[in-house]
Amino acid sequence: MRQKAQDTPTEPATETQAAEKVEMPTETEAVTEVVTEAAKETQQTEAQQEEQTAEQPDEEQNNSGENNSSYQYVERASYENGESVSLNPSWQYADHSAINSGCAVMYKATANRKNIVVGVNAGHGTSGGNSVKTLCHPDGSAKTTGGTTGAGATKAVAVSGGMSFNDGTPESSVTLRMAQILKDKLLSAGYDVLMVRDGSDVQLDNVARTVICNNAAYCHIALHWDGDGLSYDKGCFYISVPGGIKGMEPVASHWQQHDALGASLIEGLRVHGAKINGNGSMAIDLTQTSYSSYRQWM
Repeated sequence: MRQKAQDTPTEPATETQAAEKVEMPTETEAVTEVVTEAAKETQQTEAQQEEQTAEQPDEEQNNSGENNSSYQYVERASYENGESVSLNPSWQYADHSAINSGCAVMYKATANRKNIVVGVNAGHGTSGGNSVKTLCHPDGSAKTTGGTTGAGATKAVAVSGGMSFNDGTPESSVTLRMAQILKDKLLSAGYDVLMVRDGSDVQLDNVARTVICNNAAYCHIALHWDGDGLSYDKGCFYISVPGGIKGMEPVASHWQQHDALGASLIEGLRVHGAKINGNGSMAIDLTQTSYSSYRQWM
């Protein structure tokens, strides 16, 4: 999710003030409500995939096919409360990661358990992330839109540094506080939470973060701010999937779910009074989107 960034020329927002805006019950309740529906749909989809796989003869299971040659359906791993979740080198696309010595952390709800894991990714916060690059797409093709990395590039910085607020507060500090608030809200509602970044720094690049969520969570929510140095509230939006990558796996198998989740979350925020930027989405070709084999909302 790209969260609204509210900068004020006379009284720049502090990290605490920004976190307080995120903590409004209406917005976090909207997120929780939509995560419930998204997780239900994910479980239904996976059950259908398992049934289809079981019905296929061995020859068909071993033949990946021309239109789906790079995508592999993966059953998620199970972790205990407080357990560190590192990047397993056997996971699909794990070998595309350049920074992966860190770990995510699994938190389990203690009451009203739904047995649903939500991946919460506090954007940025990887020292050295700007010094190395990873492939923008799993197949090595070029980016189709601009962003932190321009269109036409085949590699992007592993993790960018993010923006800074007018008072100098780094985006990574605010996204971490947002993630901590969202984690607490989700746990209290009965959801398990995979905290991709559980501190000021995690040595996991964007590819590693996405692959870990692919294998250990039902959905991947990446939190960001997008102030661009503006002195006004830009509003909330999610990153939708651009047409240029909809035919590339694993995007081809999941872009409709991705966009449906994003649209639902934005509508929930709209209903609860949050300002929405334009129609609530921007089509940008992001590394995390191109490697995501589960729903992802940014």
